[in-house]
Amino acid sequence: MSDGIRAMWMRGGTSKGGYFLASDLPQDHEERDALLLRIMGSPDPRQIDGLGGANPLTSKVAVVKPSDREGVDVDYLFLQVFVDQAIVTDSQNCGNILAGVGPFAIERGLVPVRGEKTDVRIFMENTSQIAVATVETPGGKVDYAGDARIDGVPGTAAPIPIVFQDTAGSSCGALLPTGRAVDVIDGVGVTLIDNGMPCVILDAADFGISGQETPKELEANVELKARLESIRLKAGPMMNLGDVKEKSVPKMTLVSPARDGGVISTRSLIPHRVHDAIGVLGAVTVATACLLPEGPAAKYAKIPEGRTKSMSVEHPTGEFTVIATLDENGEVQSAGVLRTARKLADGVVFP
Repeated sequence: MSDGIRAMWMRGGTSKGGYFLASDLPQDHEERDALLLRIMGSPDPRQIDGLGGANPLTSKVAVVKPSDREGVDVDYLFLQVFVDQAIVTDSQNCGNILAGVGPFAIERGLVPVRGEKTDVRIFMENTSQIAVATVETPGGKVDYAGDARIDGVPGTAAPIPIVFQDTAGSSCGALLPTGRAVDVIDGVGVTLIDNGMPCVILDAADFGISGQETPKELEANVELKARLESIRLKAGPMMNLGDVKEKSVPKMTLVSPARDGGVISTRSLIPHRVHDAIGVLGAVTVATACLLPEGPAAKYAKIPEGRTKSMSVEHPTGEFTVIATLDENGEVQSAGVLRTARKLADGVVFP
């Protein structure tokens, strides 16, 4: 390992991290995780001795390999590298880092260019689900420049539409793992839901806050964070996730009425730091919660008409639009999002 390990650093959606070919990393998981902790500089609040950005959103890893599954191009494993703890976990997906997987796979020669646009079918190993990302490939190569804009990222870039298939219950076994739209934990009514990301949906008003506070204000609210963690630890077993003390799921999402014309407003914890925006699959799951007949999200949601619904989920730095298509029974059939990505560096990293 002294000669370095090949890696590409990319921004995917509103996250950033290292993209590796599986063949370039140790096959032993303990050895691999120790290596990634060194590369990121964890555990250390500043990650000063590594490439991590001292934030969960910039301490992420994608491991990609050719897929032997029929109709699938590549397999993608997401790893969250904790900043201030020596923990690497595969207990969740990341739809933002997912946005860079298609371009990375094409750049590394795992997927051939198929025209002006190239669809990349991606098997998400964390949850055994498939996503289809469409990458701009004019002239036979990935084009990162474009006019698409997403909140939480300055400037514009090429659009990368992503459609998720069969995400309901991908981590918990069912969309509503308890079979109920509302459960009561520590005296608070919550929705335990998984449509690609296990989430606990809570009414901000139940905690004496408006839900419009800044991430910095919420970070400083020690009592709030303690109450949320108590609920999270109880929710884990109820969601078939077991003991979640050292896991990054479920995510805790406080909801309140939308302020800027969206469907709902959110503040998310991932699970202890407050998200500056909202994760891709977190937004999909929150949008799905809005469509339930009851619960904290349904209480405030302003749902558009029609079977195909454009649902704007507001967050601290803007909004995230989820396109949900319902079947004849009113259940979510598919969900799509628009993301962007950018290649930042390509070379070798040294543990």
